[in-house]
Order: sequence, then C-alpha cells, then structure tokens
Amino acid sequence: MNAEATDRTQKLAAMLRAVASRAADRSTGGVALVFATQEEGSLNDIRLRAASGFAVADDARGMARELLPTVRETLENGETRELPATPELGDRAAAGGIIYPLITDAHLHGALVVGSPSPLPGETREILLALAESLGAKLDHHRIQSECERLRIQVHERQDPVEDRSDEVLKLSEALFAQDIELLRSNEKLGKIERLKNDFIEKMSRELRTPLNGIIEAIISVLTSENEALSSGSKDALRQALDEGSAFLRTLQNILDLWKIKQGELPVEIQDVNFRELVDEAIFSVQDALGEKQNLRIEPRISENFPRVRTDLAKLSQILFLLLDNAAKFTDAGEIHIDAAIEQGRLVCHVTDTGMGICPDDQQLIFDEFFQVDEPSSQKYRGAGLGLTLVRDLVILLDGEVFVTSDVGRGTRFTVRVPILPA
Repeated sequence: MNAEATDRTQKLAAMLRAVASRAADRSTGGVALVFATQEEGSLNDIRLRAASGFAVADDARGMARELLPTVRETLENGETRELPATPELGDRAAAGGIIYPLITDAHLHGALVVGSPSPLPGETREILLALAESLGAKLDHHRIQSECERLRIQVHERQDPVEDRSDEVLKLSEALFAQDIELLRSNEKLGKIERLKNDFIEKMSRELRTPLNGIIEAIISVLTSENEALSSGSKDALRQALDEGSAFLRTLQNILDLWKIKQGELPVEIQDVNFRELVDEAIFSVQDALGEKQNLRIEPRISENFPRVRTDLAKLSQILFLLLDNAAKFTDAGEIHIDAAIEQGRLVCHVTDTGMGICPDDQQLIFDEFFQVDEPSSQKYRGAGLGLTLVRDLVILLDGEVFVTSDVGRGTRFTVRVPILPA
C-alpha cells in the first residue's frame, strides 16, 4: 500500500470514529457502532470499524458480536430496522435502537447502529438518518477513490495501448465528481437540520425565560410588600411557587449553556479569582436546596489565605454550584465538604458527601445528558439530568478534567482539576 492509500485509509478510520461519536451524542447519551464490509457487497466479511458510548472496548466488541446476525439480515433487506430493547444492548440502549443500512447507488458498504437509553424523537431520527446517508456517501467516495488509484497504477505500469483503461478511469473520475456534489448536498442537509434545532432551542429558551423572570419577580414583590397581610398558607404556596420557578429557570439556563458550548459560543474569560470567596458564594446559593434537611451541613475546608488564581470566574462558580447542588440533592443527612489545593499549575477541588452513593454501572453514565440515577417515574430526586453534563462540558471548556469515586450507601466524591495561572 503506497503512502497516499495509507493516508486515505487513516482518514477513513478517523471519519468513522467521528461519525460514531456524533451519532452516540445525538442519541441522548446512547451508543453507536459502525459496521463496514472489507469487500464491497460481501456480508461474510462485515466487521465492526468504529464505536462510541462504551466504557471499555470489550463492551463494544461484545455488542457487535450479538448484533452481527441482525445487521447482516438488515443489509440483505436493505431497509432501516428498529431494534427492540434487549439486555444485550446494555443500559445505554435501554430503549432499543435503529440499524441504518449504508447503501449508495446500489453499493453496499455496511451499517450504522444506534442505541438510546430513551425513545428517540422524530427530529433526532431525522438527524441520524441524514448522518447515515452522509456516511454511506463517504464510504462510496472512498471506494471510487481506491478504484481510481488502482486503475491509474495499472495504466502507468502497462506499456501496450491503454485506451480502454483510460476510459474506465475517466468514468470513475466522473463518478467521483458526482460523489463530491452528493457529499456537499448531504453536509448541507445536516447543517440545515442542526441550524433548525439550534434556532428552536435558542428561541424556546428565550421565550420561556422572559415570562418566567416576570413571574418570579412578581412573587418576590408580593412576598416582600404584602408579607404581613398574607396568611401562612399563602406564604408557603408563594414560596413553593418561587422555588419551582427558580428551579425551572436554572434548567432553562443549563440547556442554553449546553447549547452555547456545543456551538462554541461560550468563550473563556480569564480573570483574578478569590477562590475562598467563590466557595462561600456557592454554598450560600445552594442553601435553598437543603430544604428541611436539618441534619445536613455544608462545610468548606479552604484556608482563609488560599492564594488568588486566574481562571474563568463565572464558569468555575457554576461548576461549584452544580456539584454542591447535586450533593445536597442526594444527601439526606451528614456532611458535604469542599476542599482544594494547587498542584502543578492546576486547581484541584474535591466535593465530598455522605449521601446514597452511586453504583459502578451508573458511574459510567452520570455525565450523560438527561441521565438520572432514580427511575424517571419515581421523581424522588427532581431534576432534568443536565447538571453533571454541564459540569463535564464546562470543565472540558476550561481544559480540565472531572472524576467521580463513590461507595454505595457511604457517599460520593467529585474531583475537578482545571489549569490556573497565578494572580
């Protein structure tokens, strides 16, 4: 294999991994596998080429073995196939999945398999279908490029008349140009769907936040100005409405922040930060989440002379609040403490609680969008399942890392490491 062919193969492998990652991300924290044939149209040598959403590679290979007969059957029929929820698909595909055949101009190249932890809405299905169509076109593009290269080598090596081969190369070049046009159209379609989705999220967030802010301000005004005239029942009802409205507003803001991060529209702004004061403000902000938990206290373990640092104040503050809020939600009694140190140019912060803990299987999923530890139907722990997702994305935006360690029934520790500069 020459250098050009090797480079083309490496780019193809990277593209397959990128598509798998994008499909898993679009399936609300699910999984994605890309199967491809070694030889065009042959179902006997189809194998796993890329996967995303799995904690370890062995899980992906195990699922691929389980799915291979179904994938072959789907490719023989040539039609998209729904997968029911089965134990073999794992928690990340609890709601089942979809197999998209990768067929372009009657050329069979493989399949994209997507599993999801929750039912996929129509808009997401449309995006995944467009992604599969684009992937099929790219694989066909690679096929034509490889065939063109093979014929060019043959033409170059032959000394006798090569008119027939030249005609064949010309036809393949024309097909390659047509594929370029098709890929452009496919990418344009994906871009249009993404823009429509993003516009919807931005407009809905704005349209909901504006009246919600007015409602919250009105409740605060009544509680402040008419406090003496209100009965205890009315005060409790208004305070509950205020808590519900504030929680809803935070959820909307989390959705909007996640959207901005994905669009690259949440810039990092470096400034001097008094970390001790930031911790105190985060603890004060999360007090409402404690509610009636009289036996739960939040204890900062940050020295008064903790050095000032330079980082993004707003994002670090949001990370601290979300981690403390999460700890308060899942801890009924005991302690939540926060400590920090500066190690090798990084701020290392730990938020530790004595709550219910997280089982090992769930630890792999807690940073996924909309994942909740309890059953959605129970509503014991309220929330949209976006807080820890936003923590992860904000930490990554700061070029940092976040880890979790936990013992069921004993508590959980989240560790955040972000690079900082001395103030």
